[in-house]
Amino acid sequence: MSSYPEKQTAITGIGQSQISRGADKSALGLTIDAAMQAIENAGLKRSDIDGMACWPGGGGEANGFAPVSIPALQDALRLKLNWYSNASETSGQFGALFNAIGAIAAGLARHVIVFRTMYEATARKTSFANALNKPGERVYGIFNWYAPYHVYAASLQQALFFNQYVHRSGIRPEQIAQIAINGRRNAALNPAAVYRTPITVDDYLAAPIIATPLRLFDCDVPIDGATAIILSHRDAARDGPNPLTWIEAVGSSMRYRNNWVQLDALSTQAQPEVARMMWNRTDLTVKDIDVAELYDGFSFHTLNWLENLGVCGLYEAKDFIADGKAIALDGEFPINTNGGALSAGRMHAYGQVHEACVQLWGQGGARQVKGKGGQGPKVAALTTAGGPLAGCFLLARD
Repeated sequence: MSSYPEKQTAITGIGQSQISRGADKSALGLTIDAAMQAIENAGLKRSDIDGMACWPGGGGEANGFAPVSIPALQDALRLKLNWYSNASETSGQFGALFNAIGAIAAGLARHVIVFRTMYEATARKTSFANALNKPGERVYGIFNWYAPYHVYAASLQQALFFNQYVHRSGIRPEQIAQIAINGRRNAALNPAAVYRTPITVDDYLAAPIIATPLRLFDCDVPIDGATAIILSHRDAARDGPNPLTWIEAVGSSMRYRNNWVQLDALSTQAQPEVARMMWNRTDLTVKDIDVAELYDGFSFHTLNWLENLGVCGLYEAKDFIADGKAIALDGEFPINTNGGALSAGRMHAYGQVHEACVQLWGQGGARQVKGKGGQGPKVAALTTAGGPLAGCFLLARD
C-alpha cells in the first residue's frame, strides 16, 4: 500500500476567510485572507510555497462561481511557483487536491497551496448565481436534454435524479429532513456558520419546495468566502506545528459514462466506482472512520455517499438516519460537523476539508467529535459532488 503517492502527501495547514451572505471585501481579498492564514497555520513562509492549485480555475464570470484565478493570487502574494494547475474537468472539486498530490509525488513542488473561492452571495445581487441556463438564452450542448424540463439551475437538475432515488428507496420527507436538521444542529456550535438557528422536522416540511422532492433546506447556501489548504510532502510535514495528517487513499475514477445527461445510474450517480477505488487503495475499512464530512450541495448527495461508502446498503440510508442519532456528533457515524454546505455555507467541499482537519487536530471546541475510545478522531472520510464529478479520500493522523 505504501507505493501509492497520496500516502506521501500531508495536509499541513488550513485557512478560511470570513464566510458571509455578503462580504465587505473583494473575492481576491477573501482569498488572500485564507491563503495567509493557511501558510501561517502550516508554520511556513510565503517563500516556502512552490505550487498552487484551485478548482475550477478563475473564469471571472459575473455569477461569482470562480472569481479568483491562479495568476491573480500568485501575483498578490508574490509567490515564486514551480508548478500550478486549475482543475475544471477532474474528480469533482477535489481534482485540485488530487493534482497537487501528483505534483508533489513527481517532485514538481514541495508545498502546494490549494484554494477555493466563492462570491455567489454578492453575485446574486446582480446576476443569476449557480445558473445552468438563464431564461431567454439559447440552449446548447448537454442543456438541450434538460430543455423540456425547464432546468435552469442545479436544483432542478438534481431533482430529476433525486426523484428516481426517492422512488426506488421509498425514503420519506421526514427521513430526508435529518440531513438538514443534523447540519443545522452542528452549525449552532460553529461560530463561523452562516445559519445557526436549529430547525425541526416541522420546519423542514413547512419550507418551500424548490423542485420536487427538494425543499429549501435540502439546498446549500450561496456565500462569499475562501478556503485554503496547504499540501506538503510527508517528509516536510513531520516538523510542522500540526499533527502529521496524511492522505491515506483517494477515489477519482471514471469507470462509467461520465456525462451529466447519460449517467449509468441516476440514483447513485458516479459514486460507487469512485468509492470502490478508494477502498482498494487502503487497508482501512468503513469501520475505521471516526468522522465524515460528506458533500451536501443537496441533501440527496449525502444520502448517496452514506450508501456508496458502505456505511449502509443501497437505498438503506433512510433507516440509518431515521431519527438522526447515528449521524449526530455523539453518534456512531458523525457527519458534517461544522454544519456542512447546507448551514455553514457553500464552500464546495473545501469547507469540509477544513473542518476535517479541525476535527483531526482536536480543535472543534463544542462540536468536537470524541472518536473511538474517546481519544479523538484519527480517520476522516471526505467526499464531494454528485453527477460525474464525484471524488473522495481518507485523511488519517498519527
